[in-house]
Amino acid sequence: MAVAVRREHWHSRFAFVMAAVGSAVGLGNVWRFPYVCYKNGGGAFLIPYFVALFTAGIPLMVLEFSFGHWARGSPPTAFRRIGRKWEWFGWWTVLIPFGVASYYVVVMSWCFSYMIYSLDLRWDLDADVFFRSFLGDTGDPLVVGGVSVPVLLGLAVVWFFVFLILYRGVGRIGRVVAVTVPLPTLLLFLLTVRGLTLPGALEGVGYYLTPDFSELLDVGVWLSAFAQVFFSLSLAQGIMITYASYLRRDSDVTNNAFIISLADAGTSFLAGFTVFSVVGYLAVSQGVGVDGLGIAGPELTFITYPTAISLLPFAAVFFGVVFYVALLTFGIDSAFSMIEPMVAGVNSRWGVSKFWATGLVCLAGFLCSIFFSAGSGLYWLELVDHFVADFGLVLIGLFECLLLGWFFGASRLRKHANSVSDVLIGRWWDVLIRFVVPVVLAVLLVFSVYENICSPYLGYPWWVLLLGGVMPCLVLFLLSFVFARIGRGRYGVCSF
Repeated sequence: MAVAVRREHWHSRFAFVMAAVGSAVGLGNVWRFPYVCYKNGGGAFLIPYFVALFTAGIPLMVLEFSFGHWARGSPPTAFRRIGRKWEWFGWWTVLIPFGVASYYVVVMSWCFSYMIYSLDLRWDLDADVFFRSFLGDTGDPLVVGGVSVPVLLGLAVVWFFVFLILYRGVGRIGRVVAVTVPLPTLLLFLLTVRGLTLPGALEGVGYYLTPDFSELLDVGVWLSAFAQVFFSLSLAQGIMITYASYLRRDSDVTNNAFIISLADAGTSFLAGFTVFSVVGYLAVSQGVGVDGLGIAGPELTFITYPTAISLLPFAAVFFGVVFYVALLTFGIDSAFSMIEPMVAGVNSRWGVSKFWATGLVCLAGFLCSIFFSAGSGLYWLELVDHFVADFGLVLIGLFECLLLGWFFGASRLRKHANSVSDVLIGRWWDVLIRFVVPVVLAVLLVFSVYENICSPYLGYPWWVLLLGGVMPCLVLFLLSFVFARIGRGRYGVCSF
């Protein structure tokens, strides 16, 4: 017997836009986009990036918003409404971001600890040594080591805040994002202004923006642009489908997709100035070239940037705290957006209250996160993230385009979007969803498989890659079928 469940709604369009922007804009905008841009032609990379944004990113955003708004349910519910046999795919789309959140929150825990350490610049000028000591780094993924107490405490704090934000529903999310989305952007702007006034800042920015147009002839650069747009916008993770399902019947779809996508791209571009102005200053201070410094991932955030903060001539503590508060507020919106689809799925699937569904999911996430807080956690974190991003999300995005574009019908979703939107889309959108995006994702997938076979990730043995990369992706895939089979028949019927 079906359980009647009244669907929640966003209090306002502003709340929805802020929540979606908060999900899209995260830690990756600060530490990934600047590096990818430089690595793939500097300023010239912006050309394929914006091509990818308008031919894949925004069309996919419209697709997920339209589908979520039409289905009015969590991803498992939404795909079940296409056909009962597709319910498993809905679970796959929510299990993947749950898996990502289990290690994403670990990085947030590092940021939380470093926010406290910024009060006395505890790392001093030995940021590399301090970071390894803070993690209890064993130097080898096969040597597990002990759990880092500061990381564990940070995990407990972050997961508790995720629970507090989510268990009261989208009303509380709307109130939280009204603060946590504008705040880090303002802090990022403040850091950019400070960075641009530092000696050597222009060298760093020049390193970031100097165009190498010859790179545009490299297919890999174009694939990197599509990959950056695809992952940065939180697509193929059930997040945007879930958020759009909370929109009221007459809410705009297409215009919101453009606003959110462009806001994410603008934040990424701004982050490049923030990062490279400080990196340029650090290079001048240490008498080395910009290319001699780490400018990607954890190395940038917990080694390069802290070292630069320590060298600031004044207000170093202030700007250190500002930097990590900005990262935390960027990260928290992305973190709870990854958990909300899973919570919504459990809530609608088994009729569990929002409080208990949120508590169970957050507890499971916390227990999974503990594994990444051990001395070998950094290595497994990088390994799992690499395979989930390069294979899991790409496969979901490809299947989503095929299922919604061909089986369900792109034109059907286009007509639904146009019926409620100010900006109307034409048949060209159908072509992008049915042909262009699937081809790009298929090529990206083949390219990633070839690259990983020719050059095993980080030089690890094949069995380590299978254990830490392939196995987590496979487990999440199989669990989607398990979840689809448990307790059939207890789906909520939304009343509007």
